[in-house]
Amino acid sequence: MLRRMLPIAVSVALLAACGGAAEGTLEGRADDGSLTIGIRFDQPGLAQRRIDGKFVGFDVDVAKYIASQLGVDEKKITWTEARSADREKMIMSGAVDFVVATYSITDKRKQQVAFAGPYFETGQGVLVRYTEEGITGPDKLDGKNLCSVTGSTSAQKVVDEFAQGVKLVEYGQYSDCVTALLAGNVDAVTTDEIILAGFAAANPELLKVVGPKFSTEKYGVGLPKDDTQGRDRINGAIDKMITSGEWVKSFQRNIGQSGIEVPDPPKVNQQ
Repeated sequence: MLRRMLPIAVSVALLAACGGAAEGTLEGRADDGSLTIGIRFDQPGLAQRRIDGKFVGFDVDVAKYIASQLGVDEKKITWTEARSADREKMIMSGAVDFVVATYSITDKRKQQVAFAGPYFETGQGVLVRYTEEGITGPDKLDGKNLCSVTGSTSAQKVVDEFAQGVKLVEYGQYSDCVTALLAGNVDAVTTDEIILAGFAAANPELLKVVGPKFSTEKYGVGLPKDDTQGRDRINGAIDKMITSGEWVKSFQRNIGQSGIEVPDPPKVNQQ
């Protein structure tokens, strides 16, 4: 009996050793050497799909670094567009392995998904046409058409705290809001300053960011709620990116031309 059971026990042990991380966890999904990552496609400096099909930006660099720490080469990454209104659904359905998409950590979102990070901290701002003189901040938006994206909390914050008479306009993407602003269909765009700075840097003679930042936003990496092991691995990757100097290099390479000073990196896992 013992002789018959020994090969079975050895086989089970070998299977356990080869199986790696548990199925359903981030590490388990990365075992095949590939990942599907949700990013934005329309944010200059942060995450943008170029004409040649290549994805570039600070968020893209963060996602690639995390993937590399999980043993996944960037050529094995499938990039999926993660719009603001769709991010929780994409994570919960398993359509993506994780999301790096200027994804602010909030208590409401944490009821549905988990967050690693933060990997960046910023604040909300206002973008206007370069010739605009009357709008100098969120308190000057009464009676104006203010654009933000569906699923974002930015515009509502302006209504609640600064300008109850503002008229809200929503589009699916920030680039749509910027197009509407340039066309004169809206008077201002609001979201995180770092996002607006990217658009202003791409159109310096047409757009500008006005007023001080008026919120604190911490960007996290979104992943399934119960994957604590995956969250810890991502936290470790972000921390390594910061301490190695790659975080600062990426910021300077992608956003430095916007004129925003390089901020201090955030403290990881201090949500």
